[in-house]
Amino acid sequence: MALEIGPERLAISSARLPFAEQIAFFLGKTNLGTRRWTDIMKNAHDQSFVVAGAMKMDLLADLRAAVDGAIAEGKSIDWFRTQFDAAVEKAGWAYRGERNWRTRVIYQTNLSTSYAAGRLDQLRASRLPMWMYKHSESVVHPRPLHVSWDGITLPSDHPWWQTHYPPSAWGCKCRVVGVSPATAERLGARVLDEPPDDGTYTWRGETIPNGIEPGWNYMPGAGRQEQLADFAREKAKAAPPELGAQFLASVERRRRESR
Repeated sequence: MALEIGPERLAISSARLPFAEQIAFFLGKTNLGTRRWTDIMKNAHDQSFVVAGAMKMDLLADLRAAVDGAIAEGKSIDWFRTQFDAAVEKAGWAYRGERNWRTRVIYQTNLSTSYAAGRLDQLRASRLPMWMYKHSESVVHPRPLHVSWDGITLPSDHPWWQTHYPPSAWGCKCRVVGVSPATAERLGARVLDEPPDDGTYTWRGETIPNGIEPGWNYMPGAGRQEQLADFAREKAKAAPPELGAQFLASVERRRRESR
């Protein structure tokens, strides 16, 4: 899938077909029982597969298999719902919420975040200097601020992406594409030095940009690199000082280059 997307590639990008980086991201998760959706937040989702209220490991394994099939094989939400029903009946799970709503949240959230994380790997590998925010025209009830961000193009390492890299809310279908200066000009991108100031709000003591729903102010997939960096630091402690310093310098260099 091309990263520098011109008009001839938009239909392919919009289809959101499963791809290797997306599948690998989801396969790298560990099942984790949680009682409510706030038990783990933001980048913690990069390492953990959770379904709020699902505490039994057998139930989580069955739900995980259903989501994995939906991602890896491009299965529809109707297919996922049949798998969900079977898993619920097998476990005797009395979940909260209406069935179609609950299945839609699980299905869409896992597909959209795994897609975003996989795309992040591709974007970083492309080394394209700018990223462009694209609002999805398929959303029935578009969020005004998300519409206003359509076309915003900033350096790929701009801090704005740390909080605004989509999806940025439940059901958000926005995306990011990497562009060269020539492509940005051809597409009529809004190349900016700084993004607009849309204000903030406070949720549970945390300051969150307007337009971003609680828990979504993070970059899906970025937490994996932080986890690898922490692992490298622990390994370096056990090595001779000089070798450990060289190893850490190498890890940090690759980490900076991938941003």
